[in-house]
Amino acid sequence: MNNMEIYEKLREAPAEALKPITAGRLKGMSDINPMWRIKALTEAFGPCGVGWWYEITEKRIIDDETTNQRMATVDINLYYVNPETGETSRPIPGTGGASLVAQERNGAYLSDEAFKMALTDAISVSCKALGMAANVYYANDRTKYTKPQEPQEQQEQPQEPPEPASAAQQEAPAQAEPASAAQIEVLRQMLTPEQWSKMAEKYGAKLEHLTKNAAGKALAKLKEMQKA
Repeated sequence: MNNMEIYEKLREAPAEALKPITAGRLKGMSDINPMWRIKALTEAFGPCGVGWWYEITEKRIIDDETTNQRMATVDINLYYVNPETGETSRPIPGTGGASLVAQERNGAYLSDEAFKMALTDAISVSCKALGMAANVYYANDRTKYTKPQEPQEQQEQPQEPPEPASAAQQEAPAQAEPASAAQIEVLRQMLTPEQWSKMAEKYGAKLEHLTKNAAGKALAKLKEMQKA
């Protein structure tokens, strides 16, 4: 067996196994059906547990105090049997993660499938080391960790100088400037749980839509109420 044989056998993910991601941080990339990976491994090495298998080496829950969210992670080792020699491979490590508790617009959401999703993610990482779905990961030299780049010809096009902004337009950014982290933290300390919940309902779980101007007015009103 030559060095690229397994890689070439697993590299092509069929179109029916790909689902375009249309929103979020991964917009423009593709989600790969996890059952296709199982099928591809079985075709290459044999049934799970005989020709290939994995072992879970560690499970963890990670708490993020900044966002009040929790993540489940799973570490695995993937193994396969060389179909020509019958030799078992060295362990191929993979780590996966998924949100266990996420802060959403309507409050905290607890996922009962976090560890299952983290395991699926870990298997995909191990499979990637074998070259599985390389046409997806490497076609444009992109992964979920790299930012998309504009084509070279677009980058080299000269840009037209922007038109001068009107007075109203110049003031608009200052009016729409988001509230600072310090303002939000002071509000969190001054508001009752019920008041904070109402603000979160109006401006988002992290008050990401609260403007600096609105935060200033709210703080001033709270201070007046305290004096009274």
